[in-house]
Amino acid sequence: MIWIDRIHRWTGAFLGLLLAALGLSGTLLLYEDAWLRATVPHAQEPLVSDVVNAGAERLLADNTLQLTGIIFPTDSLGLFRLSFAGDEGGYADQTGTILVRWSSKWERLELWLFEFHHDLLMGETGLIVSGVLALIGLGFVITGVLLWWRTRKTFAFRVLPSRWSRLQILRHHRDMGAVMAPLLFLTLLTGAMLTLRPVADYLLAPLSPPGTIAESLAPPKVKGGPIDRHFQWGTMLEAVRNAYVDAELRTVSIPQRDGQLVRVRVRQPDEWLPNGRTILWFDPANGRLVESRDAHTLPLATRAFNLVYPVHASTVGGFVYKALMTAAGLALALLGTLAVYGFWGFQTRRALQNSRLAAQ
Repeated sequence: MIWIDRIHRWTGAFLGLLLAALGLSGTLLLYEDAWLRATVPHAQEPLVSDVVNAGAERLLADNTLQLTGIIFPTDSLGLFRLSFAGDEGGYADQTGTILVRWSSKWERLELWLFEFHHDLLMGETGLIVSGVLALIGLGFVITGVLLWWRTRKTFAFRVLPSRWSRLQILRHHRDMGAVMAPLLFLTLLTGAMLTLRPVADYLLAPLSPPGTIAESLAPPKVKGGPIDRHFQWGTMLEAVRNAYVDAELRTVSIPQRDGQLVRVRVRQPDEWLPNGRTILWFDPANGRLVESRDAHTLPLATRAFNLVYPVHASTVGGFVYKALMTAAGLALALLGTLAVYGFWGFQTRRALQNSRLAAQ
């Protein structure tokens, strides 16, 4: 147990702030829609399906925009999210009128905050680092509960330490960690599954063979024809709506070079994933439907994996669950910050005391 305690303390001293930053950024992202409703005109307007459909066709048909993709409005956010080449993007209202446009993610708080939380602003390398941090965080939760068990009789939950002494910070850290352990475990586990596919494959292996998730989500091995600048987007969207009458259109990805396919994602009523996992691919040369995959027919492991993001981002469960995940994110931020402060503050004070004694 002594070695568990040492490993827990020393690892937390070096990685605590990174985990705290991930916890705080994740908590803020839970309220991204609320932030946009408060800062972008028309974002709070109720969803009107006919207006949205016409707005989408207008945006997609405008070749001067050079769109790479769009995300459709929702009941909680009445805006199109537009993607252009590179980091460029924008927001448009339901009629297709562009309201905000940016040339870099640094121009929008919610964009770089997401990038930081997702991959620490380091791309694919950062994605792996973020996943490893989540696994280390799981180790903290497990070892922390083991260490707390010895001192459980002194349990006293407080939001903040009663005093800013090393002993009280340590007690607060142990007790808060024990209380929040189930939610922290869930948050960190789902985070690791989203960023490290082998973790998801391993955990979901009893449902389907490893590699099934990636295989079932891969695009068709079919090359599209040359991109038609006069592509009939309205006809394609109508075909999608007819194929899935009760579903809502969520995203359209537009080919950028010959050989790629148009990809459309829709969300069926019982899908938890915000953008759905029902996908249709079309040939950009003639609008021919190449393949359609219904989320309900995907392998069991993939269907289970589709639940991970909604659980992690609290897009299901309503106000109560979002409040719990908010508490978990803030707790992670507080635990990580105080772990670093308590450890290095004590080490610094002890070093100063030793230097004074040596000077005497």
